[in-house]
Amino acid sequence: MNNTLKDLCSLYGGSGREDNVRGYIIEQIKDFARYYIDPLGNIIAFKKGANTPENKVMLAAHMDEVGFIVNYITEKGFLKFTSVGGVDPAVICGKPVFVGSNRIAGAVGMKPVHLLKSDEKDKLPGIDEMYIDIGANDADEAKQLISLGDRVYFESGFYKFGDGFIKARALDDRAGCAVLIDLIKSEPSYDLWFAFTVQEEIGLRGAKTAAYSIAPDYAIVVEATTAADISGVTGEKRVCELGKGAVVSYMDNGTVYNMDLYNRAFELAQKNNIKVQPKTQVAGGNDAGAIHTSRGGVKTLSISLPCRYLHSPSCVIKEEDLKDVRQLTQLTAESFAND
Repeated sequence: MNNTLKDLCSLYGGSGREDNVRGYIIEQIKDFARYYIDPLGNIIAFKKGANTPENKVMLAAHMDEVGFIVNYITEKGFLKFTSVGGVDPAVICGKPVFVGSNRIAGAVGMKPVHLLKSDEKDKLPGIDEMYIDIGANDADEAKQLISLGDRVYFESGFYKFGDGFIKARALDDRAGCAVLIDLIKSEPSYDLWFAFTVQEEIGLRGAKTAAYSIAPDYAIVVEATTAADISGVTGEKRVCELGKGAVVSYMDNGTVYNMDLYNRAFELAQKNNIKVQPKTQVAGGNDAGAIHTSRGGVKTLSISLPCRYLHSPSCVIKEEDLKDVRQLTQLTAESFAND
């Protein structure tokens, strides 16, 4: 999965612009499963298993990542932009970026510190106060390279460091996509449905249509979730921790999860020596929010990868947690299929 994950994190695919990610995934799964692309852009795939299940099980991971979009070009050739998905302004300023399909290099800037008024120095600037510098001399030069509506992505490499840590951009949710690809390439015990969804970061839109089309009895959302196991954070506010395995949620801002499924995930993990941990904050949300209310309702579980610095250019995960997520996802899918 590590090679697949590295490839996925090298691709650029913001909400509504998942084409490159979708193309890569199709190349990976086309010889292992039947698939089609729905009108919104989701990949809907069916993997034949060794047995016919009693229940239809769907596994979902989203292809899109957070990013930005150009909405104005100044007279001096600087680009104004807004976010596509939730990005903390604190992680934006000073970062290198790529702009547009031609991957024009740029840097995010703001008013220099020596020009800030005293009451501005202690405030975090908003995105509307920032700009992207692409080295243009004026608006005419910038417009030869950039158009309004062009997407902007963090420029950040994939590398391993420390004791099994990985740093990359877009680990939310290319990690989930890597898990699903690996499962499709395996030999599952039961037939399974897979949804690689679009536009999760701007409102769970792809998941809504995918769940409606597949009409599953059970769904498992494979995600990345915020780990705050850093200096100065204690107790439940750590949310989850790297190195302690897969994260299973009982509630977030979009879903109150089925507790029978939640408990079963922990039971399966314990029985099979898989590390697992609860998410200790009711925060965030994922595709489960749209899936569990689809049609007449879907029994839904969320299995997440703990990730530090989520929605930043330097997301950090641990390899062993990714393996735990993959193992637990397979076991729960098989359990739900034959429930």
